[in-house]
Amino acid sequence: MRALLKQHLTPVQLSKLKHSARTFRGYAFPVIPFFHASLYQCHLSLKNLFAWCLQKGYYTPLFLSQVLSRPTQLQLYSGMPQILGQLHITLGDDCRISGISTLCGRVWGSKTPELIIGKNVDIGWQNTLAVGRKIQIDDNVRLAGKVFLAGFPGHPLNPHDRAAGEPDLAHQVGDIHLCRNVWLGTGVMVMAGVTIGENSIIAAGSVVTKDIPCGVLAGGNPARVIKQLEY
Repeated sequence: MRALLKQHLTPVQLSKLKHSARTFRGYAFPVIPFFHASLYQCHLSLKNLFAWCLQKGYYTPLFLSQVLSRPTQLQLYSGMPQILGQLHITLGDDCRISGISTLCGRVWGSKTPELIIGKNVDIGWQNTLAVGRKIQIDDNVRLAGKVFLAGFPGHPLNPHDRAAGEPDLAHQVGDIHLCRNVWLGTGVMVMAGVTIGENSIIAAGSVVTKDIPCGVLAGGNPARVIKQLEY
């Protein structure tokens, strides 16, 4: 098409055509303030109503069919969490869970991994909970976006076994326990075998490789206690 236009149009005509095409491509219908503001509110209302119906009538029942308990006041948002592998999930009341999150159970153990979530827990956007044997999240815990609880690594340390596609070994797997009122900032990673004590806060981007005591602010890679919290 471009070659055909060059054959039949002068450079001036071709330049005008390009200018007209750019103008048309960038054209938008002018805003009519009252009309478009009202239309926007209608759009939001319809979108939210549809999302609410889909969440309550489809995603929530599907997710709860994979949960051993029957919690009340569960709030899923943005869809339904992805569940991978075999996993026994116990969930408390009044939890809020992002549908853009992954709950994963290790498939190579002799027992089905357990994910125990208490009451009034927030599990944020793009969280990954990789359960080796057990992850326990107590009441009132807050997990910000992109938190990773790594209860198992998925691969062995031996490079030859790893290249051969062998799974991780039992000694690489560990439990994770987040005690009451713990708050993990955005991008926190918690390794296998770690317990984070009650009321403690972990700074964004930290990697927690060892136990954290109660009531402290910790951060860094690896995470260390920064200060005792006063409240």
